[in-house]
Amino acid sequence: MPGPSLPFDLDLLRTFVAIVDNGSFTRAASRLRLTQSTVSLQIKRLEDGLTCRLFDRDGRGLKLTPEGEVLLTYARQILKLGAEALSRIVTPELTGVVRLGTPEDFATTHLSEVLACFARSHPQVALEVNCDFTVNLLDDFSKGRYDLILFKREPQGPAGGTKVWREVLDWVASPRLVAGDGGPIPLVLSPAPDVYRKRALSALDAAGRDWRIVYTSPSLAGLQAAVQAGLGVTVLPTEMIPADMVSISGRFGLPKLPDTEIVLYQAPGHVPPAAELLSTTVIAALERRVAVPSASLFEGQLSPRPRGGAGRASG
Repeated sequence: MPGPSLPFDLDLLRTFVAIVDNGSFTRAASRLRLTQSTVSLQIKRLEDGLTCRLFDRDGRGLKLTPEGEVLLTYARQILKLGAEALSRIVTPELTGVVRLGTPEDFATTHLSEVLACFARSHPQVALEVNCDFTVNLLDDFSKGRYDLILFKREPQGPAGGTKVWREVLDWVASPRLVAGDGGPIPLVLSPAPDVYRKRALSALDAAGRDWRIVYTSPSLAGLQAAVQAGLGVTVLPTEMIPADMVSISGRFGLPKLPDTEIVLYQAPGHVPPAAELLSTTVIAALERRVAVPSASLFEGQLSPRPRGGAGRASG
């Protein structure tokens, strides 16, 4: 006797994951370029096939049911395997070199698994990955030295490139740091024109909070070592705070830091097929993993309330 059919249509699973990752039916519909009614119908089909509810819709937001939480893990695995199978079958002989530029911290935190998976699927493609500051990445990109770059910028909406990630920034320090509310904030930062440096100094100046730069390094490892030693405060994305550091946002008169966004640029004109496929792979992978930085899965974000501070920049 044949067993019961499984309601694991890839389109239904893709819609389900998109709702979780984007936080609502409306945003998922926009990302998938579907109508909201189509998204709702797809989830109803999935729930009817599984004979259970996947979302609790009571209150102000959505929340996964226990069954929905179980399905989410499998849905991501099924979609990932489907994408890998398609890439191996459609382009099994893909060859060439792809030159990718990316910020160091983003590469180590979010790209390692994506690039490793791509390399396994396409062993004849050589990946040349270089980590650098955004200003250098953009300059080299304009000179034709990269096929693709990922870089950080001020949020600009849909204009220019493909937005693949939003970074929520935190003031970060070691528990060993001793700082008083009245003195200048000791800062550990990358050299200009680093985006985080600009964010930190602009926010402190706007808040009238005194600061002084005590340590500068172009290396992420060097910055983290200085912070771990208790020399000062730095800026990191919330999801990148190491276990031996703590967020101090809202303390010592530190103002709230605006978000940044990570954007992918692809070289104009014809690009190698391998670069085109890597671009598509990175965008799809990061869309599936987009962070929702809130206590609830779907509602808002945790934003520390900065304390007021007086004074002007002093370093």
